[in-house]
Amino acid sequence: MKTRIPLLIVLFLFAATAAAQKTDRKADLASLVATERAFAQTAATKGIRDSFLSYLADDGIIFRPGPVVGKKWMTENTPAAGLLSWGPAFADISRSGDLGYTTGPWEYRGNKTDAQPSASGHFVTVWKKQADGVWKFVLDHGISHPQPASKPSNVQSPASSPWKASQKVNVEAECAALLNVDREFSQALASRGMIEAFLSFLAPDARLYRNGAFPSIGQGAIRAALAEQPTMLSSQPAKANIGSAGDLGYTYGTYEFKARDSGDKPAIRGNYLRIWKKQSDGRWKLVLDVATPLPPSAATS
Repeated sequence: MKTRIPLLIVLFLFAATAAAQKTDRKADLASLVATERAFAQTAATKGIRDSFLSYLADDGIIFRPGPVVGKKWMTENTPAAGLLSWGPAFADISRSGDLGYTTGPWEYRGNKTDAQPSASGHFVTVWKKQADGVWKFVLDHGISHPQPASKPSNVQSPASSPWKASQKVNVEAECAALLNVDREFSQALASRGMIEAFLSFLAPDARLYRNGAFPSIGQGAIRAALAEQPTMLSSQPAKANIGSAGDLGYTYGTYEFKARDSGDKPAIRGNYLRIWKKQSDGRWKLVLDVATPLPPSAATS
């Protein structure tokens, strides 16, 4: 009997620890979604500039149209004065609870009293927990598309990454490794073609965001969407970052498209954001890819 008591204690502590880990992830995810909603509410009450300045990390990046330090841009430029509204429909978070992302529909009205929005689309925001435990966003990107017929009623979230580090993660080394994965993806685009390259790097539940179209979710929908897109020639990452658990990360950079039958016309340049998640075999797979073209004046500068 005495020999069984320590074993029971160990089993109890193991079960309690596992339950705590699940609770922590659930709580961290809830806090991330709540922060996104508070961000949107601040925009509705205080305006676009004040809301962004309140929730941007000091080194946070926004695209105007290329990547710029968000706080500096917001301080030096006057954003649109209308109402920008949005809400999260999907969110995920690292096992360590310090990196996550949210995505969902957005709308813009030139005047708050306008019955219909003048523009709409989907946003993707990457969040990082700061030293004081507060979520701030480190990157914000998105696409434009027609107004959807309905809005999501709740926020979906996938299961946590099946991969678990066997030892402490070297964040700097993992960031370098993720940059290399992004470069390998670019090489695959050039050597294997866009559809085959994407499908070989996509997670099963991946999301593809392109201007003018609603998000494509899952490999089948993404294959169909890519068949309608200009061929991507190459991409070049500028930066990578990961959560301290080493299971969730992102890259962003520039790309070039070449339209079919475009002859000698120049390639279409733009910016991309890619969110990556480690699978059970430890390989990084792409769970979200958003690419937006630069306006003609910026693309040729």
